[in-house]
Amino acid sequence: MKFYQEQLCLSKAHCFPSEADMGSTSFTNPYAIEVIRTKKNELVSGISNTEDLLDLLISNGVLQPDSRALMSSISVREEKNSRMLNILISRGERACRIFFYPCLKRVEPDLYQYMRTYVGGVNEGIRDARRQLIGYLLEKDKQGLVKYSKSNKEPAPESIQPKSLANKATSSTEQIKQIPKSESEHDSILKAVSSGDLYLLQELLRGLDVNTAFSSTDTLLHLAAEHGKEAIVYFLLRQGAKLNLKDREGHTALHRASERGHTAVALALVKAGADIHALDLMSKTPLHLAAQNGHESTVKALVHEEKKSLKNQTTVLHMAAIEDDATLAEVLLRNGALVDTRDGRRKTALYHAVRHGNEKTAAVLLKAGAQVDSVIVDAAFELNRKSLLSLFLRYVQKSMSQNEITAALFKAVRRNLDGVVAALIDHGADVNSCNELGYTPMLLAAELGNAEAFKVLVTKKVRLDERLPNQISGLHLAIQSGSMQIAQILLDKGLDPNISGPKDQTPLHLSALHNQPALMALLLRVGAQINSITQDGFTALHLASQSGHTEAVAQLLEGKADIHVKDRQGRTALHWAAAKGEVGVIQLLLTSGSDANATEKKKKTPLHLAAMEGHTKAVSALMAGKAKVGAKDMDGCSPLHYAARNGKERVAGVLLTSGKSKIVDDKNVWRRNPLHLAAEHGHELLVGLLLENGAKINCLDNNKDTPLHCACRVGHVGTVQRLINWTNGERANLQATNNVNKTALQVAEAEDTQAHQNISTLLKKKMFLVK
Repeated sequence: MKFYQEQLCLSKAHCFPSEADMGSTSFTNPYAIEVIRTKKNELVSGISNTEDLLDLLISNGVLQPDSRALMSSISVREEKNSRMLNILISRGERACRIFFYPCLKRVEPDLYQYMRTYVGGVNEGIRDARRQLIGYLLEKDKQGLVKYSKSNKEPAPESIQPKSLANKATSSTEQIKQIPKSESEHDSILKAVSSGDLYLLQELLRGLDVNTAFSSTDTLLHLAAEHGKEAIVYFLLRQGAKLNLKDREGHTALHRASERGHTAVALALVKAGADIHALDLMSKTPLHLAAQNGHESTVKALVHEEKKSLKNQTTVLHMAAIEDDATLAEVLLRNGALVDTRDGRRKTALYHAVRHGNEKTAAVLLKAGAQVDSVIVDAAFELNRKSLLSLFLRYVQKSMSQNEITAALFKAVRRNLDGVVAALIDHGADVNSCNELGYTPMLLAAELGNAEAFKVLVTKKVRLDERLPNQISGLHLAIQSGSMQIAQILLDKGLDPNISGPKDQTPLHLSALHNQPALMALLLRVGAQINSITQDGFTALHLASQSGHTEAVAQLLEGKADIHVKDRQGRTALHWAAAKGEVGVIQLLLTSGSDANATEKKKKTPLHLAAMEGHTKAVSALMAGKAKVGAKDMDGCSPLHYAARNGKERVAGVLLTSGKSKIVDDKNVWRRNPLHLAAEHGHELLVGLLLENGAKINCLDNNKDTPLHCACRVGHVGTVQRLINWTNGERANLQATNNVNKTALQVAEAEDTQAHQNISTLLKKKMFLVK
């Protein structure tokens, strides 16, 4: 419609004079347009300073600022000139006249003189009233153009050189940064910028640095941007004005333009490279200021530029999310900001809003359709704020399946996020759901000792009597995890302290097994049976003793636990403490009256078990508690037999120092003494120890084997050497035969291993059969 109206005006202009176009002089309009059309080729090729000409046309209101943006994509000068002339023709006679004077005259004086001569000649040839353009030019040359000068009364020079021409005549010394020579000149420069008088500014700035601070800390670019003078901004940028200089408030020129809603200027600055994300002293970007002052057209333009120029960088929307500036976020989204754009860490604005607990902005982003991924869900979980989670879930609940909600509930319980647990249950999660391992949320919280999550579950009517498939209860799990709070809640809610779990283990058994004396005291206080037994016959005292939990043992003994109870193997708590070498527990039990010589089903005493495992200190403690060193089990073996067989030299030494030397030759039901066993198992050092303590070197067992026979049969070369080289007392009988009339040599020769061959050689040399 606008174009149609312009064309209608043009058609009328051919017929009627226009007072608006020429002031007091009446002319017929089309002539300037016809000159441009006629001489278009010469103008297209003759205009070399296109950018300067554009500055003047925009400054004079002939062209709109967006014309520059329209032509910025054209790189060929002639093509750009042609496009500019076409626009001028469409603008009408007045625009075309101003193009010739003052614009063309100032930028291309030679071309202007050529055109003036041409139209003068045409006028002479026609010699009619149609002398409009030449008349206009003659009148303007005669009147001159009055501009702001030092006195504001004197006319400015008729010809002001544009940048491209001025540079040719300006020496390098004139380009050095200078300060305006007088206050009046300083004021004139500021006035020229604020009024948009490009001609005057060009004249006044000759030899001055456009980056000089002309007003406080403001540069000329700041002032031009603040007043929305786009032509001045373009001119200053062409003169080398720095885009991102800051004033005392930290504002760049882009801040100034954005704050006042000068959209065209803001766009010009951004396209020239101004930083959209520059922060002032209040950490505000230009977009912040545009939004705060209600300049939505500027916001929309800057958002559009931000989307074009930035990839995987922090945007103002990210900043709004971090600052919880919901109003700014709404403005940005309303003006085209992408809700799911990602920063350099691949995080969206919603992630930052959730991560910082900024509920207002999170709500705005969710309402705008922000996508929710696992990273954002984790961020929401980490924050553990119920109000934010409730907001979050209102938007994502419809997109989550029941399985996903249930999985989220277990995840929240696992991480002890009480706020998340509450929010999920409030939004439909099944508090008594069961996962693939048979856990309910309550059982999982109890096992992990996550009291905060557990408390929330209790308030949500969770079933407290649920069990795992192996029949372990929540109370068992709470004891196992050592959670006093959860155990107390369950007991307060009426759970039986003697509830039976796997293999009839009660919570008290677990408290003993895991050394939880405080929980043990709690259980005993509410009626736990101290001597209850498991399917294996273990009491809590058995379990605490075999685990070496001194504190738990002391707690149980204080609670009058029966120290004489035997398990299914016939072992007392003292047997288990001895088998495990738990000296502290042994001493506690002995002090409390445990029988040091109690026997289990195979007639072994605690001393047998301690010697068998080589627990020297435990052996000493038991012996101090009157344990019988010569006690024999159902196989007739004494503790020394087991020490000898298992190579427990230090234990054997303790047993042998008991003063009862006769035990060294004690025989078991196979008539074997400890020396037989030590020799048979190749414990060379023990063989020597036993011999030193009087062991009979040639004693016979049921098979009439001597210790030497036993060592030869198995092939222990070192032990054989120790026996045949023994000279302190009775010596090894090399000719002794067993019940099948075999000597030790013959026993060795019956095997063909290298060890047996080495033994045979040793014996033959000892018997002088070979050299």
